[in-house]
Amino acid sequence: MGRQTGGRMHGEDGFETYPDGMRDLIAARRRRRAGLVYHEGEALPLLDVDLDALVSGLVPDQDPAPLPRGHSSFARKRHDLLPDFRGKPELCLLNALLIANLRKFNWPEQAPALFLRIWREKADLLLEHLNSRWLISSIITFAEHGPTEADRRIGQSMNVLFSLMKLYEYERQYSGTPSDEPFRIPGRAKGPLPLNMLGFQIVGGDLEANLLLDIVEQALAAPNAGPLATALMDRLNRDPRNIFRRFALMRHRLELMRLNREEAG
Repeated sequence: MGRQTGGRMHGEDGFETYPDGMRDLIAARRRRRAGLVYHEGEALPLLDVDLDALVSGLVPDQDPAPLPRGHSSFARKRHDLLPDFRGKPELCLLNALLIANLRKFNWPEQAPALFLRIWREKADLLLEHLNSRWLISSIITFAEHGPTEADRRIGQSMNVLFSLMKLYEYERQYSGTPSDEPFRIPGRAKGPLPLNMLGFQIVGGDLEANLLLDIVEQALAAPNAGPLATALMDRLNRDPRNIFRRFALMRHRLELMRLNREEAG
């Protein structure tokens, strides 16, 4: 805890990241998560919609027409999403619209069940056509709307994993080092980690492996979100631009350095 000064709590350096603590974050979330507004004639499909028709129908491969004045927030969201899915099955656009609704505090009654239905019946097609951004958004939606505890658990775990990765990887770009290039072994800053956490051994350490293995085991136990989570873990494993790949490369370099020392000795 920080120290109390003049009625306000301060951190170790005299400041707090969020001056009003968690209250600021809660208030901001409430503002962002107001439900979408629908005008007359606008609606999500019903739960028994023909999914095969949405697979065969394609989103127009052209820029959307400008919105009329006085449009609804639902119309704005749909309009903004259209370019992401040009030429793709309409089911992909529906998945995105359902996610946009389900991230709010209220949504059309059929939205949760329809989201779960399309992932039960058309997961293979969605995995084929959706990019990683929308697959991540989909798995995060299971955190609140998964039908089982296992589905909600894997959704929440992957929400934390990918959200923290996005924050870290984006800040790292300001170092000037490309995302697929590990930092140099010599020259590591010796300052303390946040909250005085201990560092870990790159060679012989298993922190990142245990983190990922816990998530893989959760994915295997999730009856609905499991295939999606497993596909995302496979993509992460193949992507060279992340902290896990860089640690693997650093570990390899350190092992080579050790072998070279042993041979030279």
